[in-house]
Amino acid sequence: MMPTLQVGEVGGQVRYVDYIGNLTRIAVEIVNGDDPSELRREMFRQHRIAEPDTERLSAFLPGLRDAVEAASRSGPIGPVNALLAQHPPLIHVDDHDGEGSPHLHFAANGEDAVSWLGRSCSAALAHVVCGDPAVTIGRCSAIGCERFYVDDSRNRTRRFCSNACASRTTVAAYRARRKETG
Repeated sequence: MMPTLQVGEVGGQVRYVDYIGNLTRIAVEIVNGDDPSELRREMFRQHRIAEPDTERLSAFLPGLRDAVEAASRSGPIGPVNALLAQHPPLIHVDDHDGEGSPHLHFAANGEDAVSWLGRSCSAALAHVVCGDPAVTIGRCSAIGCERFYVDDSRNRTRRFCSNACASRTTVAAYRARRKETG
């Protein structure tokens, strides 16, 4: 289940780790080439961001992909640092909710989409590559699948991007065992 922005609010305040987790989910979604999720649409709406221009997003994608891959392996740090250098975060406290719930932001509301994504995702991925225990990225273990996922399982042992990949792998292993025993 994809968390909404309300998940993790405590007393009307957004918890910082949920902000980092949501930005990480958006980075993974973009790298995987998924259609915009409800989370992404809501984050863009709340921060007054328009969907990115396809050409600019395509130019941004290789650096983001390298940083997501590095974060999924807990390093090397070079790709994340390259993304941070190209899109330095503008850390500030924001109260865009207007409900007395100030929280940190990595980019200005209303910024162009690629700049906002670059600043926000680079900062979130920096937290992940540095070992933030609340947010981890994995790469699907299914043969032929190259997708990433945010592992929010209780003990961070998820291995597949979806139930389909897990089932396909389980069935293939079962058939291989049956073939061996003949």
